[in-house]
Amino acid sequence: MPDTSAVTLSRFEPDDGPGVISLILSIQRDEFGIPITLEQQPDLAAIPTFYQSGRGDFWVAKSGELIVGTVGLKDIGNAQAALRKMFVSVNFRGPQVAVAPRLLSLLLAEAQKRGITEIFLGTTDKFVAAHRFYEKHGFSEISKESLPNSFPVMPVDTKFYVFRFPG
Repeated sequence: MPDTSAVTLSRFEPDDGPGVISLILSIQRDEFGIPITLEQQPDLAAIPTFYQSGRGDFWVAKSGELIVGTVGLKDIGNAQAALRKMFVSVNFRGPQVAVAPRLLSLLLAEAQKRGITEIFLGTTDKFVAAHRFYEKHGFSEISKESLPNSFPVMPVDTKFYVFRFPG
């Protein structure tokens, strides 16, 4: 069991890049068998310019110096954003550790502070646990046709969700 008290959340810094890439690619390829490369995800090599602009940002969860979780908020205009790259290491999942809920809570709080009214996300049908997680935290499934034109659909995305802030 990992030491949950040692997990800290922080804004992405350039030194976090290799750890972010390693975590995300290992989950995509090794755990879920998705044949995706770093080259097919240019956002990972350009986190500061891709995510940390406009109302967007990117955060990491660390256990010591090890990156164990990630989440990105991509500003897509019109007070809307895309939730991207939410990944948590298998050893840091589950209610005992609560890395994913902590990352999502941070993202939602920051998005609301920044005036975002809707957050959209796309995911693959293979991430069944993720579907339950998002639904449990207030996201509603929507059709691909309901996405704003500015939403960056990834080739692996087959399910889509929206979170709307009240008011």
